[in-house]
Amino acid sequence: MATLPNPLPDPASFGLVLPPGSLVDATLDGPWHEPLLWHADGPASPRDWPDLRAAGRRLGLLPVLVTGGRRDQWPEDWDLCPDDASYPGDHEAEEVLAGYWADHVDHAGDADDETGDGAAADEPDEGAPGTGSSWPGLAPVPAREAAEDADTAAAGLAGVIAADADEWLGGARIALVPARRSADIPAAIGWSGPMNHENDVARLCSVLRSWEDRFDARVVVLGFDTMIVSVGRPPATIEEARALAAEHYAFCPDNIDQAPPHDLDAYAEKAVLNQEAWSFWWD
Repeated sequence: MATLPNPLPDPASFGLVLPPGSLVDATLDGPWHEPLLWHADGPASPRDWPDLRAAGRRLGLLPVLVTGGRRDQWPEDWDLCPDDASYPGDHEAEEVLAGYWADHVDHAGDADDETGDGAAADEPDEGAPGTGSSWPGLAPVPAREAAEDADTAAAGLAGVIAADADEWLGGARIALVPARRSADIPAAIGWSGPMNHENDVARLCSVLRSWEDRFDARVVVLGFDTMIVSVGRPPATIEEARALAAEHYAFCPDNIDQAPPHDLDAYAEKAVLNQEAWSFWWD
């Protein structure tokens, strides 16, 4: 696949004027051969996203907010692994999700079967996706039309987050990543946030691409192991939300397994139905 030249080493030569910031080439295996991203040294403002998107888009740079979280870990300390990331377009979203579903739902009863002799098994939390449930397939495109352009919705969410990031994210800074589409940002930097779930983040990016197409989703925030996605066209009925909740569970089981009430239907109603932002966290 042809790629655009990376303008981050010398943005001025491409006519790009950036505020004071830092180039990140640090990976788990040592410095990368070129910067993986740039981020501002100061806190993000509500105007940063639309301004830098307009400036960077023509150069193949896309904005994302990065957060240090409660542990104050910024991208330099994220254990990035670009060598481990394949190309998102080489994977099919449904195949990826079905595989995760099989790993976390279909096989959940195997340990119970192997304990035998009355040994205590770790039962799934009550209400969690049932063992033996077959993969339900991809959720349909919501019936209602999007209220606004997907990138406008992303900019709006980024502005809201930037205005209050210190309170609930531990701060946020605007960043630019060489990527062709928002869904590919994690793979472009070799993000390792979901390492305990998936070593090749490009597989998750294939799902993000599918969510871009069906739900007008955009990656808005990345932390060490967290992600926030804007949603321009969220499910508007409980049936649509429940169908998508299954995808969320396959994509990030910790959202349900490690957060009460550990119930997929409750999650669908609370975190998916009519929600214009989705949050994910991997343990």
